[in-house]
Amino acid sequence: MLLSPIGAQAQDGEAVPFSFDMLSEQMRKQAAEPYKAPEQVHGFFADLDYDAYQRIRFRPEQARWQDEGVKFRLHSFHPGWLFKEPVKVHEIVDDVVQPMTFTTADFEYDDEDLAAKVPDNEEMPGIAGFRLHTPLNRADIFDELVVFQGASYFRALGRGNTYGLSARGLAVNTGLPEGEEFPRFSEVWLRRPNPGDPSITLYAALISPSVTGAYQFTITPGDTTEVDVVSRLFLRKDIKQLGIAPLTSMFLFSGADMGAFDDYRAAVHDSEALILNTQAGETYYRPLNNPPQLASSYFGAVSPKSFGLAQRSRDFEHYLDAQAHYERRPSLMIEPVGDWGRGSVRLVEIPSDLEIHDNIVAYWVPEGDARAGDAMEFAYRMRWGLTPEGAVPADLARVVRTRVGEGGVAGVDTDTGTRKFVIDFAGGLLGRLPGDAEIEPEVSALNGEIVETVLSPVDGKDVWRLVIEVRAEPGAVVELKAAISGYDQNLTETWVDQWINA
Repeated sequence: MLLSPIGAQAQDGEAVPFSFDMLSEQMRKQAAEPYKAPEQVHGFFADLDYDAYQRIRFRPEQARWQDEGVKFRLHSFHPGWLFKEPVKVHEIVDDVVQPMTFTTADFEYDDEDLAAKVPDNEEMPGIAGFRLHTPLNRADIFDELVVFQGASYFRALGRGNTYGLSARGLAVNTGLPEGEEFPRFSEVWLRRPNPGDPSITLYAALISPSVTGAYQFTITPGDTTEVDVVSRLFLRKDIKQLGIAPLTSMFLFSGADMGAFDDYRAAVHDSEALILNTQAGETYYRPLNNPPQLASSYFGAVSPKSFGLAQRSRDFEHYLDAQAHYERRPSLMIEPVGDWGRGSVRLVEIPSDLEIHDNIVAYWVPEGDARAGDAMEFAYRMRWGLTPEGAVPADLARVVRTRVGEGGVAGVDTDTGTRKFVIDFAGGLLGRLPGDAEIEPEVSALNGEIVETVLSPVDGKDVWRLVIEVRAEPGAVVELKAAISGYDQNLTETWVDQWINA
């Protein structure tokens, strides 16, 4: 539903300046009104199928903002196929809103039969989304920087990255029996960048049957691309679970547990671990899994320092995929701004047999009820890149690999009824300690029994290996936790994992 025209001409002929507060007030008022489903595209746009849509390309020469010295250019996505609910786009010039329109002339239709059906220079009812380009990797090439397309999904790149995981504006009842709701960005306002501007700011209206929202994004490209977000939410209905700053990724398999996959590649994933950094200086490392059944984990925290999904393995040999290049997929860390109070980071893992499916979701769940009429605000900084701050601990030894297999002595055909977890820690003070150092593993298992724990250094490496043997009842969901301490301090990040003894 199109909002009342922020920045339109007032009755006295004066332009009403755009402001984030004004957008927020409109979304607050809209939350008090009954939800109206968005209008869908008609005619030619509605008739596009998968094959036709794949043959439509935005013409680069039609990119907006090609003025000398401007570091950002905008391309749009064609409406139709899966994208039948058009998004209205505006630009803000000197705080005044101007329409940003697109027509069929902005696109190339790479098929004679399709091109013959295209209305000449017909104005779009809206667009399916947009992408911003900037000289990210080379001064002479405008590379893709960020894409907004589909519901409230978006994804960004740091220098040297290829697209991997995505983010969303909001998650509503993800993985709950009530059924998930997908809010969407229905309308967007972009501030026209001036020559030399290092950042670009845009605003978005979010709508769904249960919530409305006003969002502000300030995007600064670089080795690590930063996206500063302010979200203001207004609840239409009671919501069982709100997910703040949700991240969506893919994990199929890795060397930790190949499962039933018969694949020449050693690993297939956009992200390999959930990271949580607490205000107390602890770092939690949770390797991702492709579970046999829907799995969910909660990590309680008070206003966490940061959390996110990380792709730490940066060697081609870890993946051996010469097309997908998973070693270039970005990590994404969320750094809360201000006091988020008590809550938890929730990780949802969904069984998957194909790498085209995003089966990993992570987000912040604030403590307390989410009731109709509530208004709340969350501000945070997103860091997208190969090594964003917080993805790897600065001082603690880090987890470099997790391996999982049948328990007992390797190479011996015995059924011990146990599962073996092998965790290698490297770096930090731990990596410089001798083999006879007075250090101890701290290991626990909820819903399982620790049968054996062995800690030893790996010769010639700055690596210490922790081996844990665990026994559990069939069907048990076991929560594991391990770290190494010594000399009155914690020496490693804390490894946590979930084992479903299916």
